[in-house]
Amino acid sequence: MHRFPLFAACLALTSLSAVARQQPVVAEAPLRAHLAFLADDLLEGRGTGQRGGDLAVRYLETQAAAIGLKPAAGKSYRQSVQLVGTSTLPTSTVRFEVAGKVIAPALGSAILLGNANGNAAVRFDAPVLFAGYGIDGADERWNDFRGVNVKGKLLIVMVNDPRPTAAEPNRFGGKSLTYYGRWMYKYEEAVRQGAAGILLIHTTESASYPWSVPATSFSHERFQLAGAGNALQGWIHEDAARTLFAAAGKDLDALRAQAEVRGFKPVDLGIVAHAAVDSTIRQVEQFNVAGLVPGTDPALKDQAVIYSAHWDHLGIGAADGKPDHIWNGAIDNASGSAALLAMAQAALAKPARRTQIFLWPCAEEQGLLGALAYVRNPLWPLAKTAADLNLDSMNFVGKTRDMGVAGSERSSLHASAEQVARRMGLRLAPTVPDLGGAYFRADHFMFAKAGVPAFNVGSAVFSGDGSFAFATDPDASRARMVAFKQDYHQVSDQYNPDWDLSGMVQQAQFTLNLGYAVANATALPVWNRDDPLGKVKR
Repeated sequence: MHRFPLFAACLALTSLSAVARQQPVVAEAPLRAHLAFLADDLLEGRGTGQRGGDLAVRYLETQAAAIGLKPAAGKSYRQSVQLVGTSTLPTSTVRFEVAGKVIAPALGSAILLGNANGNAAVRFDAPVLFAGYGIDGADERWNDFRGVNVKGKLLIVMVNDPRPTAAEPNRFGGKSLTYYGRWMYKYEEAVRQGAAGILLIHTTESASYPWSVPATSFSHERFQLAGAGNALQGWIHEDAARTLFAAAGKDLDALRAQAEVRGFKPVDLGIVAHAAVDSTIRQVEQFNVAGLVPGTDPALKDQAVIYSAHWDHLGIGAADGKPDHIWNGAIDNASGSAALLAMAQAALAKPARRTQIFLWPCAEEQGLLGALAYVRNPLWPLAKTAADLNLDSMNFVGKTRDMGVAGSERSSLHASAEQVARRMGLRLAPTVPDLGGAYFRADHFMFAKAGVPAFNVGSAVFSGDGSFAFATDPDASRARMVAFKQDYHQVSDQYNPDWDLSGMVQQAQFTLNLGYAVANATALPVWNRDDPLGKVKR
């Protein structure tokens, strides 16, 4: 017992104050203000290659400078990303010549077409092959191209992965989707194989979304990094594929069954495709925005933790016959962009031992292109990048008692997240199978592919499985969260000043706390020994 109560009280206050100074606190007011502005009609949905996107970049770099972040790209906050924008014209067709007949699926309702080679007019004739899942994966001992040269051919493949079997219950992630199952991988592999083009067979079950999702994407201008790609990339509706295969005397279901067996080889369908894809093409420069808080430890400050959140959304354009629809993207992803600004403002008050980088990638909605451009030309050496903690589509329905960290279990970040959660009085949300491949659908995955431990922190709004325990009014909160799925990638994703952002602040605080745990730790995070991403050399 202290003999001098006033002294004891002062000492206690000093101790509490010291603890507070050690842990930067994310404030709601700046987060809400940034969110409201970034989601405003003034920014026209922050579209790639559009005026609204330029305004978003200008706002982010201005705010980064105002709060005191150091430029991460030399003297600039901007990292240039060169893109090619392609809009498919309605004159585009693919005619299939089979058994003396010509089948021409209707553009938009039966087939979706685009090109990725930067040419305004694509013309080619090519044999059509069914290539199973279109996978060449040595780690799974799987090669759908074995023994067949598919160069110059048009491939038709399935999305998703080969299914697990009783003998191999964990092949291709078991119930969870692997990257091999994603449309992005299929397109990438077709380029590596030298195919003229590729069409993905769409079913709602295999894609995990209805036909309207890729149809909407292909109705907008599509972007890619400058460089060669397939002459034709697209989707074919299952009904159209079934009709086409039947005309060639093939049973689609029987071929699907064959493709589930290791050792499958591409099947020549006896079909010739006559492709004519017309597009408007433009060269577009976009920007990643990045600022940093220098580290304080002379031995560790040349290593960095990255916090990321993409700034772009779908922009402005016509929809439902009405001009100038704005896809505001309030939750996806003005929320993450705003949170990073609020987190950076807090971090500046108490720098960590390692450097902290706040990164806003561009063109995420176009296929994680800004993040891909970053890892190909990093502003900070990847070998000295400790982790990427990504925020995308944040919680706007109230505080939770837990935090989602799906994907963290691939590395030692999971143990760090457990410790942070415990200190915050939280628990980690239960791990559930990643049926839709969510781990591969946000910017952090490009860092993971490059060997940097990474995951998306707390995507509560998309968890309809009930795994998140809300602190107040859980049924109503969960209902609002599930209802947002109807707003996802729709013009109705708009800012609401009545939103309870306490959960968003909580999520941002958890992410910042985890970043500090990594930035102040003695050693860098490491991948689990058996995770294939851990075998990538940075």
